[in-house]
Formats: sequence, structure tokens, C-alpha cells
Amino acid sequence: MSLGIQLGIIVGYLVLALLIGVAAYRITDRTAEDYYLASRTFGTVVLLFTTFATLLSAFTFFAGPNTAYWEGPEWILVMGVMDGVLFAVLWYLVGYKQWLIGREHGYLTLGEMLGDRFGSPRLRALVAGISLFWLFPYIMLQQMGAGTALAALTDGAMPYWAGAGLITLFMIIYVVLAGMRGIAWTDTLQGAFMLGMVWLALIWIMLSVGGPSAASAGLTADPEFLALGDDYYTPAFIITQAVSIAFGVAMFPQVNQRFFVARSKTVLKRTFALWPILVVALFVPAFMLGAWARGLGIEAEPGANVLPLLLAEYTPVWFAALVIAGAVAAMMSSSDSMLLSGSSYFTRDIYRPFFNPAASERREDLLGRVGVVVFATGAFLASLLQPASLLEVGATAFGGFAQLALPVMIALYWTRTTRAGITAGIVGSQLFYLASVFLPFLPMAYAGWGSALVGMALGLVLTIGISWVTSPAAGEQRAIYFDLAD
Repeated sequence: MSLGIQLGIIVGYLVLALLIGVAAYRITDRTAEDYYLASRTFGTVVLLFTTFATLLSAFTFFAGPNTAYWEGPEWILVMGVMDGVLFAVLWYLVGYKQWLIGREHGYLTLGEMLGDRFGSPRLRALVAGISLFWLFPYIMLQQMGAGTALAALTDGAMPYWAGAGLITLFMIIYVVLAGMRGIAWTDTLQGAFMLGMVWLALIWIMLSVGGPSAASAGLTADPEFLALGDDYYTPAFIITQAVSIAFGVAMFPQVNQRFFVARSKTVLKRTFALWPILVVALFVPAFMLGAWARGLGIEAEPGANVLPLLLAEYTPVWFAALVIAGAVAAMMSSSDSMLLSGSSYFTRDIYRPFFNPAASERREDLLGRVGVVVFATGAFLASLLQPASLLEVGATAFGGFAQLALPVMIALYWTRTTRAGITAGIVGSQLFYLASVFLPFLPMAYAGWGSALVGMALGLVLTIGISWVTSPAAGEQRAIYFDLAD
């Protein structure tokens, strides 16, 4: 009976999201701008919550509590405080400038914006290809998170592959139907719902065990677990993680594309001002639940997700299913945004300029939807291998995207940036980071500093240095990022 309740709640929630997508499909035009950017019409609430829900992934709901369980609640400092503030700053520095440029020139993707400025379809395709490469493991992360969460919630009655397959099927149907408008509508619902459910879970468990002191008693008995600056949470680790995640988020296709969709500059500025508050409001309870699970004696095997185990122990079946349904839906909202943005990167930056420049909007629309099916299916098959932990997969993808950030920011603000400079910065930092990740004989850290941060520094030096000694190439348009009406 409990299994039926659990699956009924989860599937019911997903079906509700799907119905919202169908409603959005009925009013979405068959144009690239409407399908990918909802015609740039988002207000403050929708923009804030669609960006929020897009980032509510398996990395947040499972990797974060898992890290707090094994290593201590200092993960709140890395994600909740440092990344909440850092990303808000980047939202202003990168997002506002991109919004101005996109409004002026009608750009839909980051690659389109850079390719025009530097007169280079190859640079456009390079940025799109790198983004798609790192997007693949992050979509796979959502499928892994859903599979392990549903397996834990149902005590193995729903196997890992079935949970991962369920989320994949729903995300494919949803993206093919909904487009950006439908995704944003459900994101608003899911973001608000998930924020409320996490706080309810925190309060429920706190009351179940006798209050905050009782919930934290097991933690205070182990001073090492709560100590800042231990062997895991070193200053170098905290800074590397916070910087690479914040800068990586700014370059995520599904986040970066949202820099183009605000209705006005007032909407954009309100949104990044509210961002840190919303982030801290979610991450503090989510990660404290992971830490409390350790103090309350919840036994988790390495690689298992702690949050479903804690909920199963201290909350009723229906409530645990609601929280996990919300988490799974949040993973779907991350995945469908990734798939939609990945589709636009493929069709706008690779297919159209290199294979069919005269493609109609309808043909591009159809190809984008087919691409969603292929990409999601490939990620699902890869997720069955479970190549690493959720934290490792997520952190690796964040680091890959972070390599794009500094070359892009330099191009946005320094008129002397050249095509050779930005290309060298992007390629050099990516090659260094790829080698650190995939070649076992190379270190992932240098004097404690992660390779993601070292790669970013390399990209910065190459972009500035090569730009300084090279001249603009034919076709570069230096003025288009600067002759803008505020």
C-alpha cells in the first residue's frame, strides 16, 4: 500500500507538471525566439524562480546533504553563502551586459553573441561544442539522482534504472512540448513548492526528535565534525569549489540563456538582488538535514543518498514521497532547461551556420526537438554506468563550464580582446582542465588549489596576453558590446 502511495504521489506530481507544459505548448509560437526564450517577456517572479528551479538539481538535493552528512555542515558556507553572493555579482557583471547586448542584436545563445562580435562561426561552434560536452554529465547527474532517490524511497521496489528511466521519459515529453514558457511556469511552481517542502521537512524532523537541541546533540558530541578548516574543508578547497561553481553556473547554457529573457532591466536587477536570499533560504535547511542525519545515527552506505533515508525514518510515507517528488521534479526542471538550451546551442550554433544556413524556423524547431530525444537518451544510457558519485560528476561539470567564464567576461568589458586571444583562453584552459580530469597521471590539485581554479587562471592569462600581442582579425566588430543604450 505504501509503495502505491509513494509512486502515485510522484507520478501525479510529474503529470501535473506535464499538464502545465501542454498549456504552454498551445500558446507557444513556432519561432526560435519564442520556443527558446519565450519572446523575452519574463517578469521578476518568473525569472527568479525559473533560474532558481533550474539550479535545484541532484547536486543540491542529494550531493549537498550527502556531503554535509559525511564531511560536516560547512558545505552551507561553500554553496549557500559564497555561491549565493558570488553568483549574484556575476549575474550583474555578466547577465546585465548580456541582456543589453541580446536586446540590441536579438541573440539567443552565448555562442551566437561571441561569434558575431569576433566574426567567427568557428568560435561560435567551439563555445557550443564545449557547452554540450559538459552539459552531458550534468544531465546524467539528474538521472542518477532520480534513480537512486526513487530506489531508496521505495526500498528497492523501483530499481535504479526504472527511476532514471522515468525521469528521462518525462523530461523528453516535457521539453518537446513546452519550450521555455512552459518550463518557466513549472519552474515557478516547483521552486516555491520545493522551498516550502524542505522547510517543512526540517521542522517535522526537528519536532519528531524533540527540538533543535536534540537534533544537533549528536553533532556537538563530535567537535571535529563541526570544525572549520579540517582536512576536507581547507581554505583552498572552499575557495576552489565556491569560485568554480559560481562561475560555472554563470556559463551553464540553461542559466546563461536566462540572462536574455528578462522583460526589462528593472526585472533583471531586482532578480539578482533577491537571489542570495532565496539561495540561502533553500541551502541552509537542505544541508542541515544531511548533517542532522549523521547526528541522529542514520546509517548510509557510501554512494547512497541520505535525505530519503532520513525522511523514511522520521516522517510518514506520504510526506517523504511529497518531498522526494518535489526533488525529482526539481531535477526534471533542471534537466528540461538543460535539454532546451542544449538544443538551441546545437541548432543555432552548429547546425544552422555549418550545415543549413537557409533552414526555416519550423525545420530548426523540429530538429531541436529531435535533438532533445537523442541527447536525453544518450545521457540515460550513460547514467546506468554510474561512473562516479553525484558530487564528483557535478563538480567536474561545474569546473568545465567555469573555464569559459573569464574569457567571456574579458570580451564583454575589454575592447582590445581579439579573436586569437579569446580562442586561446578558451582552448588552453579547457585542454588543461580536460587533461587534469581524464589523465590519471596528472594532479587534480596544485598546492591544494583545484585544477578548475588553476585552469581559470590560465584562461585569464592567455586571453589577455594573446589579445595584447595580436591585432583584430577581419570581421571583428569591437563596438557592438559597447555602443548600447542602457
